[in-house]
Amino acid sequence: MKELNINLSNLDEVFPENFTEEQIAKAKTLFLKRMAEKAHKFYGGKIQVVPKAGVFGFNWFNIWYTPGVSKVSTTIRDNNDTSFELSNRGNLVAVVSDSTRVLGDGDVTPPGGLGVMEGKAFLMKYLGGVDAVALCIDSKNEKGENDPEKIIEFVKMLQPSFGAINLEDISQPNCYKVLDTLKEECKIPVWHDDAQGTACVTLAGLVNALKLANKNIGDVRIVFMGAGASNTTIARIIITAGGDPNKIVLFDSKGSLHKGRDDIKADPRFYRKRELCETTNPNRISDIAEACKGADVLIALSKPGPDTVKPEWIRAMADKSIVFTCANPIPEIYPYAAKEAGAFIVATGRGDFPNQVNNSLGFPGILKGALMVRARKVTDNMAIAAAYSLANYAEKRGINPNNIVPTMDEAGVFAVEAADVAMQAIKEGVARIEMSWDEAFQQAKKDIEYSRSLTNSLMENDYIKTPPHEMLREAINWAIKQV
Repeated sequence: MKELNINLSNLDEVFPENFTEEQIAKAKTLFLKRMAEKAHKFYGGKIQVVPKAGVFGFNWFNIWYTPGVSKVSTTIRDNNDTSFELSNRGNLVAVVSDSTRVLGDGDVTPPGGLGVMEGKAFLMKYLGGVDAVALCIDSKNEKGENDPEKIIEFVKMLQPSFGAINLEDISQPNCYKVLDTLKEECKIPVWHDDAQGTACVTLAGLVNALKLANKNIGDVRIVFMGAGASNTTIARIIITAGGDPNKIVLFDSKGSLHKGRDDIKADPRFYRKRELCETTNPNRISDIAEACKGADVLIALSKPGPDTVKPEWIRAMADKSIVFTCANPIPEIYPYAAKEAGAFIVATGRGDFPNQVNNSLGFPGILKGALMVRARKVTDNMAIAAAYSLANYAEKRGINPNNIVPTMDEAGVFAVEAADVAMQAIKEGVARIEMSWDEAFQQAKKDIEYSRSLTNSLMENDYIKTPPHEMLREAINWAIKQV
């Protein structure tokens, strides 16, 4: 068996030669989970706080703290907007979650979300040059129910310390009320990454997949499996971008969405689903296998697989079908199986398969763009601008059925995305300050390069230590034994 290198680039090659594709896929998932647990324990998490100002002698303590800092406090008191310049607020995001809908694991208790929220903070810093803090909160009220009002009040109280809020892993229907209320009532942008972020990157992938399939967004039939925060927002964003709601069918755990779904109409908390009931699936198709017959696109964000999406559904789809199966941690059907069933393009939410359609491509650049112009909110059109920014960036460097969107290691994409989002914020009148596209691009590029150089310098100087190879070997051997 080959030795796994430290950058994990040869991961597919280290499993036994007699492993099938399904066994390799299972083993990779098990390895990544095992390695994640070991690596997080090795480092004690993945985020730390370090100064960005220097100490050049004893009296610098008196500048960074008392008595000198009093002038900073009174300046901000007299003009609160100066807090964006005199503190880190202008480049600081709170990642807020009650951990009730984490990946495919559901409610993991408030502390259980820290691994994901620290991950968001890690990616924001390295990919977007943005500082972020993970804040996992207990949203339960005295009845033991997760209360959206508690999240709303918490975020409102946070506003003076942050430039933007990233909501994450809040279960539906609470997520709808939390986002829509805070978007309107907060003075800083509040963004729900599971909804708007996933929708942005999914649209980017769909735009380029349709180009390769030579199909138009307004002509294609789209089936959505799952009608949670992600897929309902994806549907809304696709419709805003030109998709035909009459050619769209969504399915939740109880069946398809349509005007006859009285159970959804009866619960005012599900108003986003109710809107889609009114506008999509006019023929009231009730069976997902029937809906997939002749469909051009299947977008699944539902129950982790690999047997959630059936191969026969894909075989019944139109020529050059597009299949996005993005449940985490295991897609609803493995890409190789979807391809065997006839899919032309397959995407998942995972980086170890081709075509990772994951919000990690969106939020670092989108939030950087919003912060640079001190946007008051992140609009749907800003998310759409980011989607086309990602799609255009990929198209310029070349796309094919196994490469429809940029990847996280294409550093240049995030500065371009940030600049495009900043321009859209200015265009819509939600920016507090204005700048040119080039000014935004250069600022984002500089901050991203700084963040990457800082991390690389810490690694080179052994302040961030390299995990021992024994850790990788143990995780690989454990995964192989489990399969």
